[in-house]
Amino acid sequence: MKVLAIGCHPDDIEIGCAGTLAKYVKLGHVIIQPDELGPMRIGEAKKAGSMAGIKVRTLDIGDLVVYDGKREHRDAVVELICEEQPDVIITHYPNDYMPDHTAVSKLVFDASFAASVAHYPATKGHPCEVTPIYYMDTLAGVNFMPTEYVDITDFIDLKIQMLECHESQLKWMRDHDHIDFAEFVKTCARYRGLQCGVGYAEGFTKCYAWPKVVPGTRLP
Repeated sequence: MKVLAIGCHPDDIEIGCAGTLAKYVKLGHVIIQPDELGPMRIGEAKKAGSMAGIKVRTLDIGDLVVYDGKREHRDAVVELICEEQPDVIITHYPNDYMPDHTAVSKLVFDASFAASVAHYPATKGHPCEVTPIYYMDTLAGVNFMPTEYVDITDFIDLKIQMLECHESQLKWMRDHDHIDFAEFVKTCARYRGLQCGVGYAEGFTKCYAWPKVVPGTRLP
């Protein structure tokens, strides 16, 4: 199975679903992670991805310029989906805390449908199936109630090591917000683990929109 994780910022994937992606890879699935990256942070993202066998791509869309309804952004995501032909997509929750995150969530929802339409120009004649979408947890789990959990107990150390590759972001958060962000993320994973009876977990909910709902789960 091929898994496409679409995050707005270089560390969003490590925060929300790195353990799940590492588990997918361990089970033999193929992971593609596209991120919006600045010149310095692209190296950090690629380093983090390489630790779990994840291919990292960037669509080169800057912070706070991801707007709903902007066709060139949607077409870039459509082209990515058609190139990769994923079996499942993971992205931001529609009611997340940051405008960039909510815009990307809507962008992925729109693009995943457009990518299935053969005559839409951005598919370039290679449409894909309408792909199931899973939304990853919000920061600190605020206003998010998981409907599915992935046990990442065996991958929590790797998840944190991947997150710590984003040195510039973690340093900025220590200096600006006085937060040990790696510990913050690990605590959230522990809390989700307590909810489902394991050591550490990541929480998700499906996109419940026809025809994206499929029987069973595509999470590992």
